[in-house]
Amino acid sequence: MRINRILLAAPLVVVALVIQVSVLARLQLPGAVPDLLLLVVLALALVYGHVGGCLVGFGAGLLADLAPPSDHAIGRYALVLCVIGYVAGLTKPDSGQHRSATVPLIVVIGAAIGSTLMYAGVGALVGDTAARHVGLVGLLLSATLYDLLLAPFIVPLVMAVARRTDNDPLAADGSGQGSAGRDPAYGWLSSGSGLKIGGQRGGLLGKPSRNKGDRLKGVKRL
Repeated sequence: MRINRILLAAPLVVVALVIQVSVLARLQLPGAVPDLLLLVVLALALVYGHVGGCLVGFGAGLLADLAPPSDHAIGRYALVLCVIGYVAGLTKPDSGQHRSATVPLIVVIGAAIGSTLMYAGVGALVGDTAARHVGLVGLLLSATLYDLLLAPFIVPLVMAVARRTDNDPLAADGSGQGSAGRDPAYGWLSSGSGLKIGGQRGGLLGKPSRNKGDRLKGVKRL
């Protein structure tokens, strides 16, 4: 990941975790706790791609595992957000920007359901049966509902900020290729129009020289 991505993702993740732990977790809402951290990871993954989303998800999940009052095994939520960030980043189009809100909305719904199922599944593997006592169906419905209510306020804002700080066309993206090679507009400027512009410059430089030669010939004739 580039430095500007790390400098943006780190404070966003920390702020989201603080709000989730100190505010949202104390609302005593029925079912699951609104997952603000998940929405931030999704928004960054939709902009950074699958590699950036995977790294951001792992870091955010590991921070959530270590932050109090965490009562589960360290690495459990890091694994969940790492996979969610990777899968969400795969939906990033080649142009770098989604044309409608349909895909991000589907990503939010799928992530809310997938993260809850993965968290409960990993917990079952390590002997944590809390999801059974609360009710898995209730957790799925409440988590999806809360995330959908928060998504219109969080995801577009984070995506807009991420795009504004991630506008270097010469830097490499998360897949190891330069965004210049993937951006059709930049490729058009670098490959096709550069030769045309050079030809036009040569033509413009050649015309004055010929005009000067014609003028000298005219003077000699006189």
